[in-house]
Amino acid sequence: MMRRKRRSSVDKEETFSTAKGRSAGRSAKEAVAVETNESVFVAFVRKAGVTLKHDAQSNETTADLVVFQKRIQQQLQKSPQFPGIIQEFVSSMEAYIENADALRTCLLPCVPQTSDRDSSSFQESLLRMLLGVETLQTLIINILLEKIPEFMLDSSGDGGLSVPRMIINQLKWLDRIVDAKGLSVKLLELVSVAPVEVQRDIITSLPEILEDSQHNDVGKELNSLLQENTQLTVPVLDALSSLNLRSSLLTEVRSAVMATMAAVQLEDLPVVVKFILQSVSSSDAFEVVCNLRRNLELEQCVLPPVIQASQTLLKTKRAAVSQDSITLVLDAIKSAVRFQKTISEAWLKAIESVEEVEDHKVIDLLMLLILHSTNANQSRRGAERMLKLKVRSGLIQEPLLHRTFRDYVQVVRGYFSSVLALAQSLLRSPDPGLVAFGGHMYRCSFTLFDSYCHQEVVGSLVTHVCSGADGEVDMALELLCGLVTEKPSEMSLYAVFVKGILDYMDNLTSQQIRKLFHLLSRLAFGQQQQGSHIQDDMHIVIRKQLSSTVPKYKRIGIIGAVMVIGSMGCFFLLLLQVTALMELVKSSSESSPEAAALYYDELANLIWSSTLDPQVQEMIGSRVLDDFQEDFVVDLGPDVTGSFLLPPRVLYNLDEDESQGGIAINLLPLLAKDAQSKGDDRSPSLDRRVSPLCLSPFFRLLRLCEEKRHQGDLEEIDALLGCPLILTDMDAVDKVQSLSKAEREFLCALLFHTINWFREVVNAFCKQTETEMKMKVMTRLQNITYLQTLLEKALAETPGFVPPASNFDGESSDRLALSSAVPALKTKKGDGGGKKRKAAARSSSEGSSQPAETPTPPEQPEKEKEKDVSPGVSLSVFRPFFRELDLEVLSVLQSGLLSRSLLDSELHTKVREEVLLGPAELVFLLEDLLHKLEFSLTAAPTKRAPFLKPRADRSVGFSHLQQRSSKDIASYCVQLLPALCTHLENCHNHFQALLSENNGCVDGPATDMQEYRMMSASYQLLLQVLNTIFSWSGFSQPGHRNLLKKALGVLAERLKEGDADLTLEQFSFEYLLNFRSTMPSLNTALCLSQLLSTVSEKGGNAAAHRDQTASLVRHFLSQVWVTASGERERGNKFNEALHALLTIYLEQVDDILKVVEEIAGEGITELLNVSKDESSASWPTLNRQTFLVFYKVMLAELEKAVRKIPAGKSSDDSEVSHKLKCLLNCGNIRTFPRCVSVLQAQSEKLLTWSLAYGRLFLESFLKLGMPLLDYSFKRHKEDVQSLLKTFQLSTRQLHHMCGHSKIRQDTSLTNHVPALKKSLELFLYRVKVMLALNNCQEAFWMGNLKNRNLKGEEILSQRSQESDEDEEEEEGQGLPLPQQLSEDEVSAIFRQ
Repeated sequence: MMRRKRRSSVDKEETFSTAKGRSAGRSAKEAVAVETNESVFVAFVRKAGVTLKHDAQSNETTADLVVFQKRIQQQLQKSPQFPGIIQEFVSSMEAYIENADALRTCLLPCVPQTSDRDSSSFQESLLRMLLGVETLQTLIINILLEKIPEFMLDSSGDGGLSVPRMIINQLKWLDRIVDAKGLSVKLLELVSVAPVEVQRDIITSLPEILEDSQHNDVGKELNSLLQENTQLTVPVLDALSSLNLRSSLLTEVRSAVMATMAAVQLEDLPVVVKFILQSVSSSDAFEVVCNLRRNLELEQCVLPPVIQASQTLLKTKRAAVSQDSITLVLDAIKSAVRFQKTISEAWLKAIESVEEVEDHKVIDLLMLLILHSTNANQSRRGAERMLKLKVRSGLIQEPLLHRTFRDYVQVVRGYFSSVLALAQSLLRSPDPGLVAFGGHMYRCSFTLFDSYCHQEVVGSLVTHVCSGADGEVDMALELLCGLVTEKPSEMSLYAVFVKGILDYMDNLTSQQIRKLFHLLSRLAFGQQQQGSHIQDDMHIVIRKQLSSTVPKYKRIGIIGAVMVIGSMGCFFLLLLQVTALMELVKSSSESSPEAAALYYDELANLIWSSTLDPQVQEMIGSRVLDDFQEDFVVDLGPDVTGSFLLPPRVLYNLDEDESQGGIAINLLPLLAKDAQSKGDDRSPSLDRRVSPLCLSPFFRLLRLCEEKRHQGDLEEIDALLGCPLILTDMDAVDKVQSLSKAEREFLCALLFHTINWFREVVNAFCKQTETEMKMKVMTRLQNITYLQTLLEKALAETPGFVPPASNFDGESSDRLALSSAVPALKTKKGDGGGKKRKAAARSSSEGSSQPAETPTPPEQPEKEKEKDVSPGVSLSVFRPFFRELDLEVLSVLQSGLLSRSLLDSELHTKVREEVLLGPAELVFLLEDLLHKLEFSLTAAPTKRAPFLKPRADRSVGFSHLQQRSSKDIASYCVQLLPALCTHLENCHNHFQALLSENNGCVDGPATDMQEYRMMSASYQLLLQVLNTIFSWSGFSQPGHRNLLKKALGVLAERLKEGDADLTLEQFSFEYLLNFRSTMPSLNTALCLSQLLSTVSEKGGNAAAHRDQTASLVRHFLSQVWVTASGERERGNKFNEALHALLTIYLEQVDDILKVVEEIAGEGITELLNVSKDESSASWPTLNRQTFLVFYKVMLAELEKAVRKIPAGKSSDDSEVSHKLKCLLNCGNIRTFPRCVSVLQAQSEKLLTWSLAYGRLFLESFLKLGMPLLDYSFKRHKEDVQSLLKTFQLSTRQLHHMCGHSKIRQDTSLTNHVPALKKSLELFLYRVKVMLALNNCQEAFWMGNLKNRNLKGEEILSQRSQESDEDEEEEEGQGLPLPQQLSEDEVSAIFRQ
């Protein structure tokens, strides 16, 4: 069929030509061609080997391209009408292609004739072949370009072929262009008038059409076009990326592209980014990347979640388009990063240069994922390091991470392997902030990604749990628990994975085991019941652990069982199973009081934190109430019968006015019976034991059950608040020395149990609102503080006593007891029983005149200072053996004066009782609050994970507090702030009144020693609590700024008068500044200074208060601090506080060097000229006992100061002079060495610090100071000479210290010698280099420096080694007395 059609068309064409020739006559062919323009084109083409076709048939050729072009060229040149024949040929061609079909045929490729078997199957189009003829090229191009406008509006003709595109294609890849410039001008003119589709075709073809000489000109035009029409962004950038442009033009184009990036369509953005990164050189990579990062606003590429939710119909389509476009953008960046190392480094630098939280964008996190996903190890490590750095510094926070995952889920999903690897690395970090951020990455991955990612996340978290590292385990378990709560159905699919953790419980703490069983029980017994296949496994594990005789495994079984009870107890249908499991646990723990107490505590926590079915709740509550009454409560009779170690007595009854028939807690008989059963080890009883260990845990369980059953009303058990206890006469404490060891230990155990009972009673009733109940709670607090003073005395006389356990979810209580008891024993043995009264002769910080018999409060901040005068041991080491106070107990701090009226039988007021929170109770509550805040609110730059425990023993006594978040605790403390401020003002008023009574002295005759110590302790604790609250790192997070503002507002409101223009932070600062006049001790002054610094820092304007803070601290340092007894404060605690206070002062002053010079020049000089016990006049805190403190702080700050001096060249002469003056002040430490000979008793520490800080100072000077001397030697010779003279004095003294160290053979000194001598030698040769650079090397000479001691005397034992060992420094050495000869020798150096 095809052959016949082709042949018939040829015949038709020949017939047509013959008929035409006959009508014109039998003249010559050349004449016919001239007369008929059309025939010139047709005839020439036919002779060249191409047969023209019509009716949409392709032209046929019998000649190759080269042969055809050669034939056309020959015909034109041999024609008699040459060169006119060229125009005629072109005119006839133009007439021929006037027909659109003929034009389209000439634009299509020719096909070889079937008879021509040697010709190739593909040939160029006729016009393309004619363009290869140079004489015709320009004319044909003009005709073709003129044809384009005719077809612009109808770009798609028959068969979908675009004539303009076909014409443009003819111009591509020509061997030679005769008029390249003209062609480029015409093409650009077409672009200016053509529609968008034709514009795109022309622009994208330009690199394939033009020659290299036209690239720059075309590039300029395209750059202009790009700024005018953003629709052409993609074709223009495609063309520009293929053009060979000058670097300057390329930079200009890139800048223009960057400027228009905000107006670019999202679909075009990948091409824009690709062009920008492709045109980057190594020199401008950082700048380009920074600009690209700044202009690449991915946040604007997605709709906000609120708008997305409202546009449900278009949401899916638009989201897919935007996600795909962003993916292509990141792919372009990834390609550039992978193949250009400079770009990857530039991205890391660009991200590192961001210093504000608000400036970080989504692209930063995505880029870190891209950099981590590349194969280059360096890029992977750099991305990981950068992410950790940014998270640690708080610049990349969780909201940005969540926004990235939420809005770009498809994009981030493509980098899931990097997300998982980074999350694993962060979770393994020791930094709590990094751990929390890694956990958030896991949570977002599970919440937003597909099932494959779910499996990988759960598997990775299980691996973390089994690693054994506390931080990893805590965060991984917390994440798994959160995922079970948020996504129970998805997590149930991976219950088998989580169940595998049961094989690794040996390395888990109690809190971690609690979390593990919580999530397993939720999976196994949840509403969906999809994880029910692991129920049997859990029952097997729990029964196995409960039946174990090892306490550790029994504890695991109890915790697991209670967690399962909590999950099953939510459903009434499982009531029988709950009852059976409770009976199993109860029977398994009856033989062990510790196990039973743990069961009660765990069940209490479950009642408090879970929502059980009302029937289950009622069943548990009724059983607990009956069992408690049966085990621990007895009717109050006239006498207590029985034989006990100590005589029983009913004490602490607050309901004595009630009628007969009261109740009492049967403590002493139970303790005696328990002690007897422990001593009888021959026949252990299998009967249920009622141990006093269970008293407090059981009561806590009872109280929480009653609160749940009666919505917080404790009327059913309110008698337990005021009921007495069966104890013994507390006068036995005064004669404790006469008791036997068993009686003393029995008495101590009785006191521990009593205090713990009262602590739980206070926990239970502290939230009651009735005045009578509040008064009883206050009385119980007074009972606790009094009993603690008795316990201190008893413990001091009972060495080796192991207190009864009160926290049962930790490790062995015996091991904990030994670790707590040993320090107390050592203190006791060292002091001796009869040495209490010798405390007055010791160097205690305060209160040395206090009689030994006076009870000292146990938990004071000054307890370390008063330990010499305390009649007993400090209870701080026994804190793990007391029951934990709930956070709600601190609400007692808000109570004022409480009063009630007692009525007689005629309802008349018989007596009026008043109760006020006393100093002892205030100290007790504040110490507990401070311990809680130090545990939960850390002042670190990163946020601590909620359940993180850096040390295993740190969390003992905080098990209830651990279940609250840091934000909840901080919010509660902000609510307490008004009460804390009231107590702070009361302390201020007390000391102000005391000073006015004693004419400005605290040691007047009217001063009550005990009250003074208690109020001083309260004052200091209040300031410490406030500082800990405001130091919470969470305030820096955006979500907690309102809480900080509220806290500062509380302080500001207390300031009754003030400037209305002051900010909230300034009001708070002024309020706290008002307390400066009543500081009772240096430690309290330090706390106030730290609080002021913290408040000014949190307010965001720390620099504004530097002068005020420095002036205040200077006032404290210039004050004589005395105790209430009139003695000067001294001791280790005083020195530590002085060290911290002096450090704050030097950090706050503007000119550290001036202050150091003042102390060294005035203070130390005055000290050297006064007697032994006196102090400096200008610095009263500077004496021989505190000199080392001043010396160490000044050396440390001096070394920091020299490191801050800017190095390098400077064109400003005044700036050079200032730098030299700073260096001169830094080097001017010649006053210090003179102190060594005066302070012989403390010379060892003095020498140690001199050697250590001297080396650091010298190294900093070599690095920063010597380059400055190189530059300024000629212009400031006198200053440089003076500086080196001063340095010679100091370095020679350091050399003598090294010699002294060798004589003493003290390792603490000799360890510093090698490094110091190396630095001294480096300094020597560095000076020589400086002189050589300034052409003064002749002024330098060097000799051997003899080994001398601190007095300048030669060390004879080392004379033989001096030339080998101590070829030492400084220009012009070798004479015995450095003070006499050093200046002359140094002067000789500068004789030129």
